Amino acid sequence: MSHIGKLPVVLPPKVKTEVGPDNQVTVTGPLGTLTARFRPEMNVQVTDGHVTVQRSGETKLERSLHGLTRALINNMVLGVTKGYQKDLEITGTGYRVSSAGDNLTFLLGYSHPVLFKAPAGIKVAIAGTTKLSVTGCDKQQVGQVAAQLRALRPPDSYKGKGVRYAGEVLRLKPGKAAARKQ
Repeated sequence: MSHIGKLPVVLPPKVKTEVGPDNQVTVTGPLGTLTARFRPEMNVQVTDGHVTVQRSGETKLERSLHGLTRALINNMVLGVTKGYQKDLEITGTGYRVSSAGDNLTFLLGYSHPVLFKAPAGIKVAIAGTTKLSVTGCDKQQVGQVAAQLRALRPPDSYKGKGVRYAGEVLRLKPGKAAARKQ
């Protein structure tokens, strides 16, 4: 039995969960609604404020899906109650971000400004001109948008200039001058 899969997901008081046809699970809470469809090998049940996941057999696929399904449902419940957040920092001389409505304008050392529009359900807050905060209720979508923002200008391996996650530690390469001294 899966150590994670056998644990029930406790539903907070303001969260409603429904299991529809084809194992489609809908979780509704204060921050929004999330829907996901799971494999037919998993049996999802909602009883007495708990969500439990049972598997239909003991094959390798069913055992691997057991804990995954439970973890995804737990992430959905946490997303509609607390939400998820990723913080980013912009480092570099002249590198900055500004917002105009839903659109973000990045100045990242290119010859042109880079425009970015956040998808529905995701909020991007700007603190100052070099700090970003990506929030939303879908964990996967928050991480994807943060990765897209970082990919606009990944950190340089020599000076560390670019967009990085808050607290990300970079290993900087020594330049040519440091290599000649050795």
